[in-house]
Amino acid sequence: MSTTTTVAVLGPGGVGGLVGALLARAGHRVVCLAGEQTVAVLRRDGLRVDSNRYGEFIAVVESDTELREPVDAVFVTVKQTALAEALDRIPAEVLGTAVVVPLLNGLDHLAVLRERFPSARVVAGTIRVEATRTAPGRIAHTSPFADLELAAPVDDFAALLRQAGLGVTVREDESAMLWDKLAFLAPFALLTTHHQADIGAVRDRHRLELLTVLDEIAAVARAAGAPVTAEGLLSFFERVPGTMRSSMQRDAEAGRPLELDAIGGAVLRAGAAHGIAIPATARLVAELAQSAKRVA
Repeated sequence: MSTTTTVAVLGPGGVGGLVGALLARAGHRVVCLAGEQTVAVLRRDGLRVDSNRYGEFIAVVESDTELREPVDAVFVTVKQTALAEALDRIPAEVLGTAVVVPLLNGLDHLAVLRERFPSARVVAGTIRVEATRTAPGRIAHTSPFADLELAAPVDDFAALLRQAGLGVTVREDESAMLWDKLAFLAPFALLTTHHQADIGAVRDRHRLELLTVLDEIAAVARAAGAPVTAEGLLSFFERVPGTMRSSMQRDAEAGRPLELDAIGGAVLRAGAAHGIAIPATARLVAELAQSAKRVA
């Protein structure tokens, strides 16, 4: 990577907007790819970030509805439910050999991206963060962390991200990295959304259910090759701020499509593939699917 890198962000919402704003603030060229309304706002006002960790700042970025020139890297940060349509904003022949880092929930998106962009280097990535787009171009970062994991030897790119203020860990095992994230995210998203409560309330009022789901999902993760334990997951849940709410929960409250298949569905499919019964998790997914149908 050169000293000044050109990075595209597909979907400058909570996660993509924060990453793009931090890179732009660090002096890199950032091109946000979005719909016409968001493009107009970003061209006029830039990305406005309100963060307890990074402060309040405005980052000047470029914006367009489609990628029109090669870039060094692309962050794919749309919701899984919008991925197929959003990818039309990136012609494969324009993208070329760029590094592509999806920060999506679940497991299935990597195969989609590698088939769509055969010349690019698709690097599996995850992020732990609570960041929300409160309006086009406005990002509220409310967690005390913004930590990425990348599953590839991308030392220069990782250093660039660290210099921008992001926490970055480089992992060797792609599957283990993705399951480390999913094993935390699935119970967090399913339980906070089902009970319409923050994680603190889930810990206190629905603890038995939480422990049961953690046991189930940890078993599936271990079968998939990730060194995950229920005790380790519970320790993380005990440490996170009690006010944390999941993005699935916010989507449900706003009547938006849920990433239920990408998160809960991925766990159910893996459980079935490994012959592991996970009834509590299956019940949560089924009940959330029924709720989503009633809203629709």
